[in-house]
Amino acid sequence: MTTAPTATAARFRAAVDNRDLAALDDLFTDDIRFYSPVKFTPFEGKPLVLGLFGVLLRTFEDFRYTGHHDGTAETSADGGVSDSAVLLFRAAVGGKQIHGIDLLHFDDTGRIKEFTVMVRPQSAVQALGEAVLAGLVADGLVPAPAER
Repeated sequence: MTTAPTATAARFRAAVDNRDLAALDDLFTDDIRFYSPVKFTPFEGKPLVLGLFGVLLRTFEDFRYTGHHDGTAETSADGGVSDSAVLLFRAAVGGKQIHGIDLLHFDDTGRIKEFTVMVRPQSAVQALGEAVLAGLVADGLVPAPAER
């Protein structure tokens, strides 16, 4: 792994720790894809992904990274292999404890081009999904779901 992705992962982690959306803006490609544990299709594009991070940073309680692994992995978008980092985290949402990982894929310049989040247990995934959807709707980033 080259030094650019390692530096980007460290800067990303610091930006999240400091809840600094402006710092995140410099780390993402314009066409970033964010794969959520609660939505099949990715969030696409820097404006939407930054908006999502604004919601996430408000939603997670006691968020902390607990580990970091570097390597390479196949991306979802094009099936190519890129430098990657896995950041392990713990947090809470609505009183539910979450264990998760952030999988970051980097472009040739070291910026984050693809981001995948995986969390457990299922009860926490459900609480996270409901809280994030409410935040996205409140911020005008997605329409309110239709009543059933």
